Amino acid sequence: MSLTLRAMFPALLLSLSLTQTLPAVAADTAPATPAADTPVERPPLLSREQEEAQALERRLPAQDLQQLQAGDTPFLALWQPANSDDPQGAVIIVAGAGESADWPQVVGPLRRKFPDIGWATLSLPLPDTQDPALLARETEPAPDAAAPAKDATSEASPDAASPPPDAVANQAAANRALAQAEAEQIFARIDSAIAFALQNKARSIVLLGHNSGAYWATRFANERADAKVQKLVLVAAREPQDAVPSLLELIPNLKVKTADFVYKNRQGGNAEQRLQTSKRTKGPGYTQIGLVDIAGNAEAEQEQIFRRIRGWVQAE
Repeated sequence: MSLTLRAMFPALLLSLSLTQTLPAVAADTAPATPAADTPVERPPLLSREQEEAQALERRLPAQDLQQLQAGDTPFLALWQPANSDDPQGAVIIVAGAGESADWPQVVGPLRRKFPDIGWATLSLPLPDTQDPALLARETEPAPDAAAPAKDATSEASPDAASPPPDAVANQAAANRALAQAEAEQIFARIDSAIAFALQNKARSIVLLGHNSGAYWATRFANERADAKVQKLVLVAAREPQDAVPSLLELIPNLKVKTADFVYKNRQGGNAEQRLQTSKRTKGPGYTQIGLVDIAGNAEAEQEQIFRRIRGWVQAE
């Protein structure tokens, strides 16, 4: 072997050794990558009511915020004591579906205005219809796992597109359970609001509902007949979709003085039918009072609503 080859031989051996070991070292020192199928945990989305509650907490003074409890479910209400050394009572305001406890139409203006005339106010939102506390009550029977599967190749019946009667009955039962759970949650909120007002020495209580909140206030007054509620106020009442019973069915059975404030220059609704229904029954007093929709002047319209309601509440 020549002197040149002898000199190159150790270098060649070292080169071959590094070639074999470097990939292994690189593999050992490379950062571990997560498995492709590892699920990424995301925080649960907030409900509409939770988002609105957070917005109110950021915007309103702490003394307005009042955490109440409806069964096992907490909710945020807005409380303002009467600006008087001799308060007349409390107005409990039930906002409509999709409205916050400080909604700019009716709810917010009334809750801020009534304390200046000696009435405390407590406004509360309706629960989300998709709230897990409600959906947990929806108990549709699971399909029987032991039932044999239908042959996909069998001849289709003429009415194959229609759901089987059992499925229709199960869905109807689930819908009724969900509706009843919603009513129980709303009634629990109103009960909690009344208890809070009484703890704060309210001598009398006016229950006021706006939009679909008026339906729930009416239904509460009808089904609970709480003697602690002396007067019921409905403002622009609207029934929830497929509401059972309807407002027309509830009005004749009311046992509390009621003022139904309606917009005379708005189309739709069944205000006229409610008035006619009330005339066919004897009760403690149902009154329908007209409002005017003042287009383009929201402040004047809200002041009109407050003055009309204040006049009725303080009349007797």
